[in-house]
Amino acid sequence: MNGEELRHLLEGVRAGTVDLEHAATRLSRLPYEELGFAHLDHHRTLRRGYGEAIFCAGKTTEQVIQIAKRMVSYGHTNILATRAQPEVLDALEAQVPVRLHRQAGLAVVNPLEVAPVGLVCVCTAGTSDIPVAEEAAVTAEASGSKVDRLYDVGVAGIHRLLAKSEVFMTANVIVAVAGMEGALASVVGGLAPCPVIAVPTSVGYGASFGGIAALLSMLNSCSPGVSVVNIDNGYGAGYQANMINRLAAAGGEATEESTLP
Repeated sequence: MNGEELRHLLEGVRAGTVDLEHAATRLSRLPYEELGFAHLDHHRTLRRGYGEAIFCAGKTTEQVIQIAKRMVSYGHTNILATRAQPEVLDALEAQVPVRLHRQAGLAVVNPLEVAPVGLVCVCTAGTSDIPVAEEAAVTAEASGSKVDRLYDVGVAGIHRLLAKSEVFMTANVIVAVAGMEGALASVVGGLAPCPVIAVPTSVGYGASFGGIAALLSMLNSCSPGVSVVNIDNGYGAGYQANMINRLAAAGGEATEESTLP
């Protein structure tokens, strides 16, 4: 329940169009609802502006389904179910309204189209980084941001990135997703006039240490304006990018179109 829905509920009680018992039931679930194995944070949209996500890894399929059903019954929309295995996605599709993004292992439960604002650019160094990038992109889109994708534009062929520069030069925020040595974030950070959120991925050969090499490279970036999330954390990057983008969009377009020197 967001602020507008809460005011509508209370106005309905005052006007006599909403039954008092119904309103009491809705309000009794604030700020959270106990399911035994989980406490659903129904109040998060009021506090943060965006609802709770379902992190599916480590949960049983039955737990995910029960959480999703309760959130849908309460009226939450665009609920993100992240890190979901194929069998969990199949079960969600069979039991609740859902839009699936199988490559990202993600579902948008009870999807609702929202008018997108601003511009988030999500770019990857390689095709193998796309699942993490899609988690970021879908997270930002479901929260109301316009998203442009630039995939497979890494430094091994940097001309590919420069050829698409008009996209990231006009974005309010960029999510740069890369494994291997993680150099993409520094390159983008040295070119773009907006914040860059770097996402190291676990893509790479043995010496990449499951993404630690990319993480350390991004943390040691010499490009100012680059911040870093955890390895493979597309959700965290997409959430943060949406917050930055919406703040920038609320104050007008963040940048004028620029050209590379």
